[in-house]
Amino acid sequence: MLTTPQSNENPVWLVIIRLLRWHKPEGRLILMIPALWAVFLAAAGKPPLPLVGVIVLGTLATSAAGCVVNDLWDRDIDPEVERTRDRPLASRALSVKVGIVVAIVAMACAAVLAFYLNPLSFWLSVAAVPVILLYPGAKRVFPVPQLILSIAWGFAVLISWSAVTHNISQPTWLLWGATVLWTLGFDTVYAMSDREDDRRIGVNSSALFFGDYAPLAIGVFFAGTILLLAWLGLVINLHLPFWITLTLATIGWIWQCLRLTDQNLPNPAYGEMFRQNVWIGFILLAGMVVGCL
Repeated sequence: MLTTPQSNENPVWLVIIRLLRWHKPEGRLILMIPALWAVFLAAAGKPPLPLVGVIVLGTLATSAAGCVVNDLWDRDIDPEVERTRDRPLASRALSVKVGIVVAIVAMACAAVLAFYLNPLSFWLSVAAVPVILLYPGAKRVFPVPQLILSIAWGFAVLISWSAVTHNISQPTWLLWGATVLWTLGFDTVYAMSDREDDRRIGVNSSALFFGDYAPLAIGVFFAGTILLLAWLGLVINLHLPFWITLTLATIGWIWQCLRLTDQNLPNPAYGEMFRQNVWIGFILLAGMVVGCL
């Protein structure tokens, strides 16, 4: 059923920006990071600038579409969660009809950009669409919905790498695996802030699935990320700068895992650690770029 938006003091365009989450850039950047990892590593640190532009704009359009689709799925759940109750569709600041239109426009923008890519990358982009559309529903039926999100994130690697090389090889899969595990780690951290609300509403999350073992599970995910990135570094012969940044990332992830063992950690701390992963991702990107040269 289409909802009628409540009166809103802000102009519609500003509310749409909130719907797209562009006022919270860390969520957009953290999808862009593995795509940039892939395009720079596949091109040995020197990808064509137009392709980099397409990748950047494509991740922005795709994450925007994903946010709107997520909010359309959850418009009746989000009002029950402290962190999400002020989202435009949850608060009825925008109607469902407007949300659908915005989602279609975002997906159309992503589709136009996908036509720039080679056939393999294009069809991988098409294959990612069902995962993006169905992920928000996974929390209702699947015990670890963050795994579905991680697979969606992994498509950023497959699409971007194949956009350079026209194929998928062993290094591609190593980076894909590292991205999936990294996403499982940081999104489980993020989900820990919603545990009580999710339990009360009756939706699933990896934070609830692992329960008291969530910090340990996150540690395992980050450890797997480190091992796969190290393996990748050896396979493609990355130089010292990469290994320095991987060491820095490892220290950051260890510190986060130790902090997560504090059962009295305030909820804002989980969002803070999520944002720290954006910085970790960009530090690794810098090491990958310089380590290729």
